[in-house]
Amino acid sequence: MKITRRASLGMMAAAAIAPKTAAGGTMLLGDVAVIGAGVFGVWIAERLQRAGLSVTLFDSYGAGHARASSGGETRVTRYSYGGDALYAEMARESLIAWKEISARAATPLFHNTGVLWFSPEGDDYMAKSLAYLEATKTPFRKLDRAGLEDAYPQMRFFDGEAGFLELETGALVAGRGVQTVARLNNINVFVEKCGPPKKSEGRLRKFGRYQVTPGFFVNKLVYACGPWLPEVFPKLLDRRIVATRQEVIHFGAPAGDDRFRPGRLPVWADFNAGDLTYGLPDIEGQGFKFCFGAAGPETSPDDQERLVGADVVTRARAYLKRRFPDLAKAPVIHSRVCQYENTSNSDLLIDRHPDFDDVWLVGGGSGHGFKLGPAVGRYVAERITGAGAEEPRFSLASKQEVKARIFR
Repeated sequence: MKITRRASLGMMAAAAIAPKTAAGGTMLLGDVAVIGAGVFGVWIAERLQRAGLSVTLFDSYGAGHARASSGGETRVTRYSYGGDALYAEMARESLIAWKEISARAATPLFHNTGVLWFSPEGDDYMAKSLAYLEATKTPFRKLDRAGLEDAYPQMRFFDGEAGFLELETGALVAGRGVQTVARLNNINVFVEKCGPPKKSEGRLRKFGRYQVTPGFFVNKLVYACGPWLPEVFPKLLDRRIVATRQEVIHFGAPAGDDRFRPGRLPVWADFNAGDLTYGLPDIEGQGFKFCFGAAGPETSPDDQERLVGADVVTRARAYLKRRFPDLAKAPVIHSRVCQYENTSNSDLLIDRHPDFDDVWLVGGGSGHGFKLGPAVGRYVAERITGAGAEEPRFSLASKQEVKARIFR
């Protein structure tokens, strides 16, 4: 079989990040080892490779697996952040990268459905989001109640409500999206549980079963473990990152009914003073996706049973009866339990470990992090290579030891 230049380069790239065993059993890794192959981990690895570093990526269960906060079918990508330009600009930067990888993928990873926001008129978060969209000349449509009812007759709206539609955003494919980023960038993922770093004589020497030996590299470790971060670093992160149980339900629309598919229905978000209910149209035949946005009870990502509770289905049907009456009796075609990993202020955690200059902690997605993967990867790569400035909001010092979730 003839090997093309592209295939040859791909094999070389893959070989460069594979662990090798030296004499005496020492594991030779790349310049950076990333622990956690969720959306943050794969994009960190991709951006580090772009910067010319070799990377080894580990995960206890594999890339984009079902237990991860990055697993499942779809996630929302949006620009509206209540006027918070930090995350709005990260989302804008990231969507460019998601579109690029989607164009290379066998099937799309980005679905430009638009994102419909609606709330009581005068909601402060909505007003600030609109002001940001207007100031940045971002395309959107503003809708009063009559406009909402005319555009989306399959929904019900009420007195005093208004909304707007972001035109450039929509939905991202989640678990398969993470796997595609790794595959198309020749990032091998090694399935192994890696423990915390350990010191000897004041120097980083080991993580998990891997020795870090002078001359055998691994200059940096990046722990991007999502809800597993406080389990790897319990003394440091317990109560600073709190995993909560989040239940997702997919309802099946009537046969032949296209009103709940992309083109007829966008991603939608019902927002009222921080209380969020949201959903996605039937993307890739997965059904109408429905979610309550409030943080659920605390949970363990390894041990929780992932069966949606009957009480949540009952609450969801009550909401559908009011807002989507033609789906009130629709069957549940499948459901999923995942988790948020919440920080006290819903800001990301991206900082050095206080006891290791060469160990980085990346997490705290807080239910809004998936869309930001490429920008997180770029920020981490710049901090590791010394090319970028620190963002104080991402610091460990800014995270309090309380359970909270501020909607971002």
